[in-house]
Amino acid sequence: MKIIAYGVLTDERPLLRDAFDRRFGDRYELRCLEPFLDRDTAPTAAGHRIVLSSVNDVLDAEVLRSLAGAGVEMIAQRATGYNNIDLDVARELGLTVARVSYYSPYSVAEFAWALALAVGRRVVRAAHRTREFDFRLDGLLGRDLHGRTVGVVGTGKIGTAFTRIAHGFGMRLLGWDVAENPECLALGMKYVPRERLFAESDLVSLHVPLLPDTHHLVDASMLDLMKADAVLVNSSRGGLVDTDALLATLRAGRLAGVGLDVYEEEAGVFFLDKSLEVMTDERLARLMTFPNVLVTSHQAYFTREAVGQIAETTARNVEDHTTGRTSDNTLIGPGTRGR
Repeated sequence: MKIIAYGVLTDERPLLRDAFDRRFGDRYELRCLEPFLDRDTAPTAAGHRIVLSSVNDVLDAEVLRSLAGAGVEMIAQRATGYNNIDLDVARELGLTVARVSYYSPYSVAEFAWALALAVGRRVVRAAHRTREFDFRLDGLLGRDLHGRTVGVVGTGKIGTAFTRIAHGFGMRLLGWDVAENPECLALGMKYVPRERLFAESDLVSLHVPLLPDTHHLVDASMLDLMKADAVLVNSSRGGLVDTDALLATLRAGRLAGVGLDVYEEEAGVFFLDKSLEVMTDERLARLMTFPNVLVTSHQAYFTREAVGQIAETTARNVEDHTTGRTSDNTLIGPGTRGR
């Protein structure tokens, strides 16, 4: 069984191979490529039954038809999100599609707090100063988290893990979601309308999926409601935040800090070395100019535990396909062509 994986990171490669070795032994051949899957790289899938895709791969109608024509049977997405896959076309072509619906929520929740603490306590600026032997504290004044209000937008597994940490800090907990989570209620969370959450919170952290209803969930109206000295953290999906509205808010001198692990136009930029190129994305370049903004390159999930779970689940999804099984990870099962 020949399998090809795209967008494979250096640290991910051994974990992916280990997971497939344990499940398939010598019954498979895995080819790992660093480039992402798109119209230009799709021909390299010829002769492979299974494609292991990443969230930054482009699986539009053109690419999917190219893959199906080359003999590919299955797309196994190594991520939770799958908005980069044209499911209608995949179904039309009879391709099986699966994703990783669950991995360690602690990886993202803990990193969201790393961002919140880094911008709230001016850690990056302080580190840059001390490397130059400048040990002044001017401009590094932060604020305690204890006793302040945190707004958790989305209280699923990751939002709940984030809330537990907030509870440990001794913070007042506000939540917003389509349904109240009993675990969060037990920690003392109060669910409130979205407008009230943004208006009362000293820290707002986003943990909802990117759907049509959540696109630009944080728009100009929500940002206007936030306290001038509040902190905003997004470790979920870039499209949740209206970047133009965020830039206008920052230019007005509002928000004490912003931590972004995702960006709505990150495709083609994040995970790549752009250090020797001119940054043509003016909005991203402008974000980088604000001293109270910290941007990281979609690394919140990137722990040994989480990546290991993603690899294990991906291998299991492939095994399910080869044996005709489906699971909660299956987006399009075998034998659903045209349905």
